[in-house]
Amino acid sequence: MGKNEADVQWVSERTWEYRTRFTLSAARAKETYIDLIADGLDTLATLSLNGRVLGHSENMFTSGRFPAKHLLRQGRNELLIRFASATKYVRTHRLAHQPREINDPIGGATRIRKQQCQFGWDWGPRLVTAGIWRDLRLETWSSNRLVDVRLTQYHTRDGTVTLTLVPELDRADDSVRYEGIVSLNGQVIAQIKNQKCKIENPHLWWPHGHGAQSLYTVEIVAHDSADREIGRWARRIGLRTLELRREKDRWGESFAFVANGRPVFAKGASWIPAHSFVAGLTRDDHARDLRSAAQANMNMIRVWGGGVYESEYFYDLCDELGLMVWQDFMFACTLYPGDRAFQKLVQVEVTGQIRRLRHRACLALWCGNNELELLNGEALRIPAARRAYDALFRRILPATVAACDGVTSYWRSSPSQGNGRELADPERSGNAHFWDVWHARHPVERYLEKQFRFVAEFGMQSFSSPAVAATFCPPAEFNVFAPAMENHQKNPAGNQILLDYLARRYRFPKNYAALAYLSQLNQAYCMQVGVEHYRRSMPRTMGALYWQLNDCWPGASWSSIEFTGRWKPLHYVARRFFAPAIISALVIGREIVGIGNERHSTISGATLFTSSDLPTLTRGYIHWELHTLRGRRLDTGRKAVVMRPGESRQQLKLDFRREIVSHGRDSLYLRIALEIDEQSVSEDTILFTAPRFLELPRTHISTPLTLTTSHSAVIQFHSRSFQHRLWFDFGDLDFSANDNCFDLYPNRKRIVLVTFKQSVTQSDLIRRLKVRTITATY
Repeated sequence: MGKNEADVQWVSERTWEYRTRFTLSAARAKETYIDLIADGLDTLATLSLNGRVLGHSENMFTSGRFPAKHLLRQGRNELLIRFASATKYVRTHRLAHQPREINDPIGGATRIRKQQCQFGWDWGPRLVTAGIWRDLRLETWSSNRLVDVRLTQYHTRDGTVTLTLVPELDRADDSVRYEGIVSLNGQVIAQIKNQKCKIENPHLWWPHGHGAQSLYTVEIVAHDSADREIGRWARRIGLRTLELRREKDRWGESFAFVANGRPVFAKGASWIPAHSFVAGLTRDDHARDLRSAAQANMNMIRVWGGGVYESEYFYDLCDELGLMVWQDFMFACTLYPGDRAFQKLVQVEVTGQIRRLRHRACLALWCGNNELELLNGEALRIPAARRAYDALFRRILPATVAACDGVTSYWRSSPSQGNGRELADPERSGNAHFWDVWHARHPVERYLEKQFRFVAEFGMQSFSSPAVAATFCPPAEFNVFAPAMENHQKNPAGNQILLDYLARRYRFPKNYAALAYLSQLNQAYCMQVGVEHYRRSMPRTMGALYWQLNDCWPGASWSSIEFTGRWKPLHYVARRFFAPAIISALVIGREIVGIGNERHSTISGATLFTSSDLPTLTRGYIHWELHTLRGRRLDTGRKAVVMRPGESRQQLKLDFRREIVSHGRDSLYLRIALEIDEQSVSEDTILFTAPRFLELPRTHISTPLTLTTSHSAVIQFHSRSFQHRLWFDFGDLDFSANDNCFDLYPNRKRIVLVTFKQSVTQSDLIRRLKVRTITATY
């Protein structure tokens, strides 16, 4: 189970053949042109048709079109695709290219145009595949062919949108005529005439949380001079403007996404391939995690550059869900070759991908690469390396984006400060990847010291939940330093760093289940500190994308959704810290540990803030209550607040010096809440020391459970004392809940709705239900 990765490394050393037989009809055989289309071949492919070589491919990210008329015959045909070993290729080709390896434990991954994380990363296995990973088909025609249509939108001040469509033919022909329609929800709302269409009173497409995701269908048909149909083109589009706005301001230069004229604080996470084997992924596989992103109030997904350009399913879902896509080109971490053959491969690749995705409503940004500038500063001072880098990311990519898209912004690298500055000062301009917390082991309060313009990466690992760990390791071997567990921890110092952060906040756990739970609480806490700070920094900071949303296999990682689809505590907490309007707090003062392991504290109270992404001015109330752990209320208050769109505001400071002196910081907690229209929309608990120093009460938690349907239930949680970050699950039974990982306050019921994929019974759920609290971990 846990060490199978090593046992299958031989697969990448072999040559693999795929063979199929098919019948070509008489009608299709008569056509003038017959092409074999291969949407995805992974990677070093030789195609043979009826025993003769048809063509070659050596880029996983390129769709190939192979003229096949001369080798086909009416009736039975045989297609053979032979895939050479990618690992052998990188050992024998471009050997002069010797960059510093960042993630590939063997080396050479950047010498081939192939999914980079297949060669190993610090969250996933080394599983180098070979095969047909996207569709194969035959296309036939006789006169001409409609290849594509380039569509642009022009939005006027009165709200009218004009669509301009520029068809692209296989061969230029001015006699070809075009007709088409635009429809919304199945109703035709406009005709396309002279390749133009005007839409009045349009339903705009908005990022999630800012409005509806209206999608129009545009259809165009081409006829030649003999009135023969030579092609159809149909796409779903969103009517919107979406730009990366960079302009001078009082802090330097902005880095903000603007949708339909409205600045949008980007809330989201990075996306990696949803499986180590991407070939079999379906719409449902993508929908599981993308819908979870939207449910957590995210509005942006960053498609990370070490994976793949995702499937049409993926972008369809992002269009539908209002998830803006930050699209990396597929280059990550390590420097790439500079020879002309490699550049030609890249040119064909990016041309095809830009043309494929340029119409997408969700497409917000083309980004050249992930971290090449961040990780290779010294190497890029070498002239040859600099020339190779500039050829790709300063010339080929931006020129191709301009030529094939012309609307979507291009950003050279993430992180970068732009305009040749590379890694200057991300608090003044550009975007940041901030890993002082985790890799550099700084305390989580380090987040509070930086006000970046946009943060595209920051993260904290956690261990797999017991149910997920059991998919690769027998429970009897649940030890994070045992071989199976170590193999599913790909960050070299990951376990040590994780345990370091855990020890700063929690007591030593008594078993693996407690360890996993605490590691996931710590992950959620760290991300909450970071995101709330970045939201308080609006409009200076205009985006927070944590690393990472999903997993490609089970194991220790930075994800908020486990490989099986289970939400970690982070994802439930993300739904709160990414909510449209939130209340947050900064503790006044700090606590440090000094000589003799003595704690020294200057903590005296808390400052309360509100942050709002709501599109209109909103009024509400903030509430606070200071309690002792024994249940005594020491202070309470309420204040009316006004929240403007895209604004974060300090609302008040609370001074608790007297209460801290009287009762001790280890015995207090502060409950804060934001109320809008008599509904609590945001709530949190503020502690004045780490939970490991609190004497949290051990008490009975009642959990009456009522089955509401064969696939859903309601649980009422109740406790006589405060319970911090209560977590519940049903063992290995998958479920979804409208809340989890919450604080349970004394004598206040928490009602949670739980749904299940499979039919359940009340008695079975009661038997399976497990509740975890911090006091039960030691």
